[in-house]
Amino acid sequence: MNIFLTLRILGALLLFLAGALLLPIPFSLFYGDGAMPAFLFSAGVSLLAGAALFTGFRSEKDLSVREGFAIVTFGWTFFALFGALPFIFSGAIPSYLDAFFETMSGFTTTGSTILTNIEAMPPSLLLWRSMTQWFGGMGIIVLSLAILPMLGVGGMQLFKAEVPGPTTDRLKPRIQDTAKLLWGVYVLLTMAEIILLMAGNMGFFDALNHSFTTMATGGFSTHNASVAAFNSAYIDWVITLFMFLAGVNFSLHYLGLRGRFMDYYRNEEFRFYLVLIISGVALITLFNVGSTYASFWDNLRYSAFQMVSIITTTGFGTADYELWPVLCQYLLVAAMFIGGCAGSTGGGMKVARLLLLAKHAHVQLFRLIHPRAVRLVKLGERPVDKEVMQSILGFLALYIGVFVIASFIMAATGMDLVSAGGSVIATLSNIGPGLGSVGPVDNFAHVPAIGKATLALCMLLGRLELFTVLVLIFPTFWHK
Repeated sequence: MNIFLTLRILGALLLFLAGALLLPIPFSLFYGDGAMPAFLFSAGVSLLAGAALFTGFRSEKDLSVREGFAIVTFGWTFFALFGALPFIFSGAIPSYLDAFFETMSGFTTTGSTILTNIEAMPPSLLLWRSMTQWFGGMGIIVLSLAILPMLGVGGMQLFKAEVPGPTTDRLKPRIQDTAKLLWGVYVLLTMAEIILLMAGNMGFFDALNHSFTTMATGGFSTHNASVAAFNSAYIDWVITLFMFLAGVNFSLHYLGLRGRFMDYYRNEEFRFYLVLIISGVALITLFNVGSTYASFWDNLRYSAFQMVSIITTTGFGTADYELWPVLCQYLLVAAMFIGGCAGSTGGGMKVARLLLLAKHAHVQLFRLIHPRAVRLVKLGERPVDKEVMQSILGFLALYIGVFVIASFIMAATGMDLVSAGGSVIATLSNIGPGLGSVGPVDNFAHVPAIGKATLALCMLLGRLELFTVLVLIFPTFWHK
């Protein structure tokens, strides 16, 4: 384990964070919200810490997989630790643990919040809150690979450690070119959503914030009532569309922008993702008939918004789904575990894993009937390596294990069973709102300190897909 190289790259990431902390200052000056000194102090602290690490540690060795895992895990943690400083220096969030929770929720695109009155926050802090999700959406590490070639080390190890999903697509021979392409698509879709939201009479500031958090599948809003505050069918459908797009593998968007639209249809994961959403929306709309909404179009609008919001792990809200029939709530809970496609900004277990698990189960049943038959698990037309299937099965076991252990811890803090489990799945799948006392119209302010620390760890584990973080606890990881 090359500690010096790891610390040097972490220093470079903090230098990037220092620059990012200056971006909300023009908004602070425009709105006169008094938060500018907080951003200057935060940028200064990040700059000093980053410069000390970057200049103080040097190494001639190349980056290995071990350093990749360490850099991604500690990079995310450092961003949350230093990204929380504006909330502390401004006094908007007096408790550092609460500020860390909010910032970790941002960078991991979870969307869980401890804020009880979002609209009372200074606008520039709300923008910073949204920016943490936007940067975290496509990945801090992928961004660094695109714009910080000065690191001078191999990038594929970082890319594999950060990009979610069972496999990693490389669109270009050089990893920096791949990162730039993905970020280009990300920026383009964000700009398109801003324009469409403003066309629906949403102000520029709200459109900017909601576009940042939609494409990141983060779910932070500038209003206490989330997207419901706008009470607009047009805005609901625009955000539903972009949440859906954000849950799709961004490699497909790149190919689509090049005119290869049939690649969407050819992609088996995308087809399964589409079927899951259409089926979920249809069932929720059906179960809500006659009990929640008088109008069919209102029923469809709210059902579609919440289903897409949950399965893509965005977490925006236009309705209190805890008031819906129990069957609707069960469907949404199932969607919480599924998540978006591999290579998307969504969290959860990922559609590709669910699809491959179902195929693997089918093959096992087939072999019981035909013991001598040779049948492979395929994704599309390509056979899936046994190592990939073993990784998926291991991921499932770890995911369930972390969910159970964290739920026990949350229950031990005094939370009821529904709230304990709901808070864990909401953070482990990077969704935001959960069930019970942390439902869609509630927040996490009341959660005890040990509970917030546990949930912050769940956010990190979920965003980096368990393996990246958990390998660090093995003593052999740190040895040659």
